[in-house]
Formats: sequence, C-alpha cells, structure tokens
Amino acid sequence: MWKSKLFDIVLIVISVFWSLSFAPLHVDLYKYIIAFIIYLLFSAFYAHLRIIQRKGTTNIDYGITYSQSFAAFAGPFGLLIYEIVHRFTIYFQRKYANTADPNELADTLYNISSFVLYNTVAFIFFYSLYPFAESIPFGYFILFFVTTIIINFQSDILLTSYLYLSNNLHTWTEVLAHFKNRTLLDVGKVALTNSLLYYFLMESQWEMLIIVFALNYVVSRSYVSKQESIQNELERDRFRKMAYTDFMTGLSNRAWMDKQMAEINGTGEKVGIVVADIDKFKRINDSYNHAVGDKVIQHFAEILKAHVNVDDGLFRTGGEEFTLFLRGRSFEECGELLEKLRMHVSVHPVSVDFNGTKRTISYTVSFGLYFDEMTDKLPMERAYVVADQLLLGAKDKGRNRINTKNGLKLL
Repeated sequence: MWKSKLFDIVLIVISVFWSLSFAPLHVDLYKYIIAFIIYLLFSAFYAHLRIIQRKGTTNIDYGITYSQSFAAFAGPFGLLIYEIVHRFTIYFQRKYANTADPNELADTLYNISSFVLYNTVAFIFFYSLYPFAESIPFGYFILFFVTTIIINFQSDILLTSYLYLSNNLHTWTEVLAHFKNRTLLDVGKVALTNSLLYYFLMESQWEMLIIVFALNYVVSRSYVSKQESIQNELERDRFRKMAYTDFMTGLSNRAWMDKQMAEINGTGEKVGIVVADIDKFKRINDSYNHAVGDKVIQHFAEILKAHVNVDDGLFRTGGEEFTLFLRGRSFEECGELLEKLRMHVSVHPVSVDFNGTKRTISYTVSFGLYFDEMTDKLPMERAYVVADQLLLGAKDKGRNRINTKNGLKLL
C-alpha cells in the first residue's frame, strides 16, 4: 500500500505546483464566482446520480464531468480551487450521510490531483489548437471531442497505475479490460456537454448555462430511474425463478405447475396430462448412492427437455416423478411422443462416476396419460389425479410401459 500512497503524494505535489504556475486567475473574478457557484451547485446535485464501481479497496467514480469546460474557462489554477471545494463538499456530504468509504479522504485527494493534472494538459492542448480549429467547420466541437479523448486516456493511465500500485489490478488483461470500458458514445456525451457549457460561460449566458446543467440532470435522473427499474425487475425475475425452479434439473417445480393449472382451468383446451416416474429408482439409490441417483434424474430431465415443445408444460413434481402438460396435440400424438420417450430412455443409459470408476446405468420409465378437455366440470387438478392413477396402473402391469385414457371418448 505504501506505493499507492507515495503515488498519491507525488500526484498531489505535481498538480498543485503545476496549477500554481498558471496563477493568478486570467478571468474576470465576478464571472469566475458566478460560474463557480453554478458549477458547484449542479455538481453537488449530480453527485448522487454517479455510478460507483468498487475495484478491490478502491471506488471508481463513473459519470459525466464538467471539469473540462471549467478548466478551459478559468485555467488550471481556477480549476484547482474549484476541485478542492467541489471534492471536499462531496466528501463532507458522504461523511454526514454515513456513506463515506474508509478510503474516502484518499480518494478525494486523488480526484483533486488527477482532475487538475489531466485537465491542465487538455487546457494547453485546447488553446494551442484553438486558432486552427476556428478556421474549419465544426472545428470547435471537434477540438472538444479530441480533447475529451486525451483526458480519458490520461485518466485511464493514472487510474490503472494507481490500481496496480494498490494491488487492485494484477494482470495486463485486467488493465486492458479497464481501458475498454470507454465508448465513443460516452466521449461524445462529455465533449458535447462541455463544449456547450464553455460556450455559454465565455458569452456570460448564465440562463443557458443553467438550462444545459438542468437538462443534463433531468436526462441523467431519468436514465438512473430506468436503470433502477430494470434492476428491480431483474431482481424480481430472479427471485420468481428461484421460487418456481427445481435447481437440480432446471425444470419448473410443483408450485409453478399449480399456477399453470389455474391458467388452463375452464379454457376448454384439450390437454394431455402425463405423470412419469423412473422405475425402481430406490434400487438405484441403494445399489449406488444418492449422487448417482441425482445423475439419473438429471439425465431423464434432459431427455424430456429435448422432446417437448416450447408450449408444453414440464415439471419435476417429486423425487423421481415428473409431470407433462402436452398441448396442441391429439390423443394419438401424445401417445406416440410418450412411446418415443420410453424407447429413447431404454436405449440410452446414463454414464456416472462411482467409486472412482465410470459406470453405465440402464433404467426405464413408466407413464400415465390422461387426455381430455379442460372445462369447469373437469379441472386440471382432477385430471392430474387420473393421470397419476394411470401411472400406478402402468407400474402394476410390470413397469416400462404407458397406461393411457382418452376422456373425450367417454362422452
């Protein structure tokens, strides 16, 4: 850690002495104070919208910055004063709200020195090429775009150096991944915003300056709100999936099957309800172990997944028991599918590891199929009971078979 601390100290010393070489202010003090207050207020408002990404013991602060336009307007010395007040304002805000990181002071000093350093380089570059840029179409905006690229490049070099010295980056792959975080869209957003801010600063158009700040804040606030909404929806989907998923097989569980039943009830849809069971599964567990038994269950689940349609329902409803809702098929088509499944299982044994050796386990399955129209008089729950009874009949008749009943033919 001493290397990163030394790096911070060197950065602070260089930035302070370099910016002091541009003292005193080369801009009207009255204009500087007005700009200072406007920038400080909006930067403080915008601080809570910034995206903080943690890298080891360091917080990386992502978000649009206004320092480029302020440096071009007030010079490096004026920027130094602004950055000190701005960064410590945020520091004390976080301290007051108890959201400050243990390294908050070090991060604040790093932000002050790094922003002053690379914006000073950008300031020199900007005014060296400004006369030339004025002579070409859109030269002013192009110059800001190129200057923004230079600032980002310096920022990434300083930040990766700091992360490396603080042992938060270890390989060149991590370094390159950090540089790839930037996009031309991000560069364009920063360049366009700062070029407009600088123009209104130089023209003393304070109302337009405030409008640009306000517009950027509203857009950023909207973006963050949408991101939070998307994140909340993803979290809800994740927990919903956890609640309705059997994690051993990745299939839906009994709770989700009950919801699907409620949706189909009373619709008049013709459905083939199938209850399937692995034959003599207890013998597999007793002969090997439960880990091997789990492999057999997963193997059968994968076979079922490969044979059903997207619209079908597929659920693990017990230890070795599965339920299928075959939709959009006739009774005969349901029977043909189950026969195909039965044959596929019987000729495709599962390969498992047992006591350090590879074993091949053959197994069979039995099916109970009840096909009928789901009306108010015949809810899915009752049809499921019939299918389960048909499965028991298949077991009684010797297993490895399909026991079926077409409820429509009974009418």
